[in-house]
Amino acid sequence: MNRIVQMLELQQELNDATNGVDWENGITKNGKKIDWRRCIYLEAAELVESYPWKHWKNIDASPDYANIKIEIVDIWHFVMSETLRLYKVDSLGSIEDIARVVSKMEGFKTFQDEHAKSELNTYEEIELVEEMIKILFCNTDINTLIISFLNISSQLNLKLPELYKLYVGKNILNKFRQNNGYKEGSYIKVWNEKEDNVVMQSILEKRSDITPSQLYQALEEAYPKK
Repeated sequence: MNRIVQMLELQQELNDATNGVDWENGITKNGKKIDWRRCIYLEAAELVESYPWKHWKNIDASPDYANIKIEIVDIWHFVMSETLRLYKVDSLGSIEDIARVVSKMEGFKTFQDEHAKSELNTYEEIELVEEMIKILFCNTDINTLIISFLNISSQLNLKLPELYKLYVGKNILNKFRQNNGYKEGSYIKVWNEKEDNVVMQSILEKRSDITPSQLYQALEEAYPKK
């Protein structure tokens, strides 16, 4: 449960910094409307695009599981944001209360167990993602959405320990992006022919014990100089 609390706290901090206080009311400090569910289904579409599902193109290609994991983490950012929003607007409780509810959900024990591996085929994995998209459009219950996410993450073998590590990495990368012109459009996303997500993952792989502040510094050192 501690990892869930920590991720929710980091997401709240990121949203406050990026969107301004009271972002839970659906408007950023710049007057832009926020729709977390739209964010989720567009990230879900990008996840599907990481599979060689097209029968007319690259038919012998393999799924890009490194990117699939990043897309799952991106979806988790937005699932947490929608959860935080609803809890604030409806006065449902604290971050600790959210974590307590999530830890008791169906599938959470499997989601925690990094030794429990799933062996679905490509099309079964895609169908899980599409099921979550259906929930986004047809079911307003946030708990149903969270359970669907836990199932996707588990079935695609991104369990809580690894999700936590990648989430913290992506959270720091998002802060780095915001501090280097992401919102203004001046940010450089490809670093020496590698997307910044890939650079961040490679840093984590080489330095498993890296702290958030050390990761931020490593990103600064790797960022292309204009």
